[in-house]
Amino acid sequence: MEEVFKKGTILDFEKLIDYSAGGVISKQVLKSQAGNITLFSFDKGQGLSEHTAPFDAMVQILDGEAVITVGGKPFHLKEGESIIMPANVTHALFAAEQFKMLLTMIKGI
Repeated sequence: MEEVFKKGTILDFEKLIDYSAGGVISKQVLKSQAGNITLFSFDKGQGLSEHTAPFDAMVQILDGEAVITVGGKPFHLKEGESIIMPANVTHALFAAEQFKMLLTMIKGI
């Protein structure tokens, strides 16, 4: 398996993923038994429908703007902002504008 994100180097995540017209791109950064980190880009109007996850997840907006709904409450986030989505609570993401994010999921013990 090719190592996309080399360990022991400086990574500028915003520059390491492009946008895809009308699409969503994801690149796995790290995966372990403790959780995973994934880099995403969303074109304007794209998103992830409402769902739940069995562990906490933190979204860091790297570029653009997103509406992230947690437990039915919408939050408008922009570059530099983050939100923690609690385990087992419904959440959804929508690209108000193109946006890039880093998703960190931590599994409970």
